[in-house]
Amino acid sequence: MNPPPTLLALPAFADNYLWLLHDGLDAVVVDPGDAAPVERLLDDLGLRLAGILVTHHHPDHIGGLAALRPRLAATKGLVYAPAGEAIPGPVHTLKDGDRVELLGLGFEVMDVPGHTAGHIAYMQRDGAGAGQAPWLFCGDTLFSAGCGRLFEGTPAQMHRSLSRLAALPDRTQVCCTHEYTLANLRFAAAVEPGNTAIQEHLELCTAVRASGRPTLPSHIALERRINPFLRCSEPEVVAAARAQGALSDDPVAVFAALREWKNRFR
Repeated sequence: MNPPPTLLALPAFADNYLWLLHDGLDAVVVDPGDAAPVERLLDDLGLRLAGILVTHHHPDHIGGLAALRPRLAATKGLVYAPAGEAIPGPVHTLKDGDRVELLGLGFEVMDVPGHTAGHIAYMQRDGAGAGQAPWLFCGDTLFSAGCGRLFEGTPAQMHRSLSRLAALPDRTQVCCTHEYTLANLRFAAAVEPGNTAIQEHLELCTAVRASGRPTLPSHIALERRINPFLRCSEPEVVAAARAQGALSDDPVAVFAALREWKNRFR
C-alpha cells in the first residue's frame, strides 16, 4: 500500500507555484506552466507522471503541457482541464460536480468563473490522510489575501466564486498559484487598517519570505479574516469601498470597487 501523498510547491517563472502531489511512485501536477521544474523533480525522485490537473487556459498554467505529454503517455495518464476553456488537446474535460480519481484520492471539480470564463478549481477533501486538512487547488481565483484579476468574468461571477470557496471547511489548505501574498496584504491593510489579523500576518509573511520560504498554502479560516475580497459585508471594508466609488453597500458593488482599486494600487 502506497503512503499518503506528499504535497510540494515548485517555484516557476517570477512568482508562480506549480503544485505537485506524489506517493513515492506516481505524481500529479497542477497547472504546469513550465515543464522544467516538474521534470527535474520527477527525475530526482524517480517518479512517474500519472496525471495533470489544469484550472484555466493562461500560458503560465499550461505552457509545460506539450513537454510533459510523453511522460503521461508512459503511464496512460490524462490531462484534466475545464470544459469551458480552449486547452491544447488531447484533454479530458471537466465541469462542475465532476470527480477525478488520482493517487487514490478524489478531486471534486468546482466551477469558479471570474478570472477567466471557464476557470475551475479542484477540492481534495481527504488531504494527506484521515484527519488531515483538505487541499484546494484554485488556480488564480483565490489568492492569499487577494483574488485574480477579472480578465473574462464579471464582478458578480467572481464574487459568487469566491463566496463558494469561502464556504469550504476552515482547515482547507489554499493552494493558489502565485506568490502575491505580501503585496495583497499591503492592499488589505489599506482597506481595513483596523484589522489586526492583517498586520500580524503581514509581519509573519515578511519573515517567511525573507527566509526564502513560500507563504502558501494558506487556509480558508485565515482568508476569511484577512482577505478583503471575502469580507465585502464587513463595515470597514464597505466604507473603504464606498470611498473608492462603490455605488452601494451591496457586496457585489463593494467587490467591484475593491477589485478596481487593487488594479491601480501601488
